[in-house]
Amino acid sequence: MSGRVGDLSPRQAEALAQFREKLQDVLPSLPSQDDYFLLKWLRARCFDLPKSEAMLRKHLEVRKYMDADNILTWEAPEVIRKYMSGGMCGYDREGSPIWYDIIGPLDAKGLLFSASKQDLLKNKFRDCEMLRHECEQQSQKLGKKIEMVLMVYDCEGLGLKHLWKPAVDTYGELLSMFEENYPESLKRLFIVKAPKIFPVAYNLVKHFLSEDTRKKVVVLGSNWKEVLQKYIDPAQIPVEYGGTLTDPNGDPKCSSKINYGGDVPQHYYVRDQLAQQYEHTVVVNRGSSHQVEYEILFPGCVLRWQFRSEGSDVGFGVYLKTKIGERQRAGDMTEVYPTQRYNSHLVPEDGSLTCSTPGIYVLRFDNTYSYLHAKKVSYSVEVLLPDTASAQQIQKLGDKLSEVALNHSP
Repeated sequence: MSGRVGDLSPRQAEALAQFREKLQDVLPSLPSQDDYFLLKWLRARCFDLPKSEAMLRKHLEVRKYMDADNILTWEAPEVIRKYMSGGMCGYDREGSPIWYDIIGPLDAKGLLFSASKQDLLKNKFRDCEMLRHECEQQSQKLGKKIEMVLMVYDCEGLGLKHLWKPAVDTYGELLSMFEENYPESLKRLFIVKAPKIFPVAYNLVKHFLSEDTRKKVVVLGSNWKEVLQKYIDPAQIPVEYGGTLTDPNGDPKCSSKINYGGDVPQHYYVRDQLAQQYEHTVVVNRGSSHQVEYEILFPGCVLRWQFRSEGSDVGFGVYLKTKIGERQRAGDMTEVYPTQRYNSHLVPEDGSLTCSTPGIYVLRFDNTYSYLHAKKVSYSVEVLLPDTASAQQIQKLGDKLSEVALNHSP
């Protein structure tokens, strides 16, 4: 049995009755008290009563903290309103609201330098509440229960800048908040225009998603516009995404409903760095360099680094060794990320590199130009692996007219 209204086993029906009984003290404060709402929490925890109750009670604490009853009238800071991409636009053929996330133009670093993480989380919570209210209105309008949202993720322009660690960590918190507070609310999630780096990005965040949510993630091929129209009437799809819907002024992107983000102007910045923890610290003597080696076993992996120096600048570059098993001078290796001097004593430096070929990559901190001062450098380096399943599926898709569900284990 699916565990939904009208499709409950005797055990599930009994669990629902017990769940309602256990929640008598908080039922009036729930956003909804019907069986549809309560069953969401039971399904999310496989009808384990203690776990379902703990999850829902924690949600009530979050609602109180976020002032959920008044959040729809809360106004986010201007920089979030202007530059946080995404928006609700249209309904699918069954009446479910559609949410678009626009990844490419999103300036995550600019937003984190300009707004508090708390305001970013609150903004996403408000979006979720708005969609919940929209589902309630659609239910009343259509005379049937609408309780899930269809999502479209436009991944065109997804690149290395989106893999900045603080941005990924924050996005993970947003996903966790959605999973923990709005269970069983995602109908399906279509990925369109996924670039080759998508499997690396997906691998970084998939552990924030439940197994059930992962099963709903579908990567579309080059016929993505046709696939969307199977689920959504063209009149409900913006012209930008293959439909016929425009804003009243004729805008094919429906920008009044969907925010397309953009680079955050620096005059919004309230900080120029975020507090970082570094895994290693080394002293690079005057006139010398320090090399750190990482073996890349297959193409498509991403090297991601962060570092800061104390007192003065330091040089940094990445090389590919031409001889294995011995230390090589910079001039004897292949330079793959040009060396330059960074004022990392003023602003910590971060970056990443997609490794197109396997081999030994050398991250080199350069102090050969300094005859007087040693440099203390703190750094962290990670090798980001692509999600195997999505990498294989994207490779298979190529230009094929197909869609692929990312249904796999972590």
